[in-house]
Amino acid sequence: MDLRLYNTKTRRKEAFAPLDPRNVRLYVCGPTVYDRAHVGNARPVLVFDVLARLLRRIYGQGHVTYVRNITDVDDKIINAARENGESIDALTARTTAAFHADMAALGALPPDVEPRATGTIPEMIALIAQLIARGHAYEAQGHVLFNVPSFAGYGALSRRPLDEMIAGARVEVAPYKKHPADFVLWKPSTPDQPGWESPWGRGRPGWHIECSAMSEKHLGQDFDIHGGGLDLIFPHHENEIAQSVCARDGAGFARVWMHNGFVTVDGEKMSKSLGNFRTVREVLDAGHKGETIRTFMLQTHYRQPLDWTEAGLQQAKNALDYLYRAAKDAAEAGIAPAGGGDVPESVLTALHDDLNTPLALAGVGEAAARVHAALKAGHAAQAGAELAHLRAAADLLGVLQGDSQAWFHGGADAEVESLIAARNAARKAKDFAEADRIRQALAAKGIVLEDKPGGRTEWRRAG
Repeated sequence: MDLRLYNTKTRRKEAFAPLDPRNVRLYVCGPTVYDRAHVGNARPVLVFDVLARLLRRIYGQGHVTYVRNITDVDDKIINAARENGESIDALTARTTAAFHADMAALGALPPDVEPRATGTIPEMIALIAQLIARGHAYEAQGHVLFNVPSFAGYGALSRRPLDEMIAGARVEVAPYKKHPADFVLWKPSTPDQPGWESPWGRGRPGWHIECSAMSEKHLGQDFDIHGGGLDLIFPHHENEIAQSVCARDGAGFARVWMHNGFVTVDGEKMSKSLGNFRTVREVLDAGHKGETIRTFMLQTHYRQPLDWTEAGLQQAKNALDYLYRAAKDAAEAGIAPAGGGDVPESVLTALHDDLNTPLALAGVGEAAARVHAALKAGHAAQAGAELAHLRAAADLLGVLQGDSQAWFHGGADAEVESLIAARNAARKAKDFAEADRIRQALAAKGIVLEDKPGGRTEWRRAG
């Protein structure tokens, strides 16, 4: 069965054909690490986590390279460090570890490669120099800017007139620009700002050049899929295309562009600038399990807006309860998964149709229903086979990953289990400050933790 994906560049679903089936290459724009991730930031992580799982199933575990970057040099980072009274290195180390812990709590697998912008500065400088040599960039007052009118293909991704794109985005006005749409590739740094030596003086890269350099370094000049949030189409992804295509002869850059819709609150995009966001950590600390958050997000198709509601979270929990009940009842009947345990056709068909996770989750629910039916009929062998299918389908979506007995710990016990899972994720990410914070928060509730061999953590109530 063909995998069909919606390509933002062509505005249609297309049969996916990788450049090299032995190395399917995916790049996704990662976080700018200046603060905790909010649930809107988590949506692309979860969407492309499912896509990477699906690609590995189709092409093989060793034949997919998934790259997601960390932007660790940015004006937002500089400003946040100044406001917090901490060094930039301390801020980015802390927030990167928190991001890893939060995404692990949501069941997201780590990417194969996670480059940092600060580790790719030489490649950025080389790319900028190439753009200048080819007449696509110019130096002005210590800045290097991309000359937008030099690229006839500019705007192909956004499909809007240039004047309209400029009016609808935050485009910096500066007297040294030749054209209002020209964007910064390199800018000067003051002594108190991070900077690197370059042919244009000590400075730091613009945001857009970072992803062009990191994707080329790890995936080559041409690769299969580039993903990110809808808000990145312009200017970020439009500018990436311009830089990467103009710097290299014959480069096509990314062949398929995929963008997830916004997470909204009362119809408005969730964002830190609007102040209407909730961090992943806040939602976890409120007692919602990471798997519930994950399921809630996957219950809406990735290209559609997702409105954040407590009712939606409860609906996701109810759906997971049904899956875990099937696994729990089977375990209590002494039945284990049996047979090959292939993913049901309905789930695969849904995911192959532009990653239709709502329909795929419905298929997982149908697999659980077959387990329930077999158990009720007393057909142990059939129940074991259906349980294997359920597990395979759930694994592809990253759900039903916990212990079925622990899942049904109610009330305070569920909150404790969620916090322990978050602490374990923080320890795995080496964010020991966050792990200690969670331990102390649990101790304040009268919960004593005991870390056991193999990474297992047991808990008991004090006294």
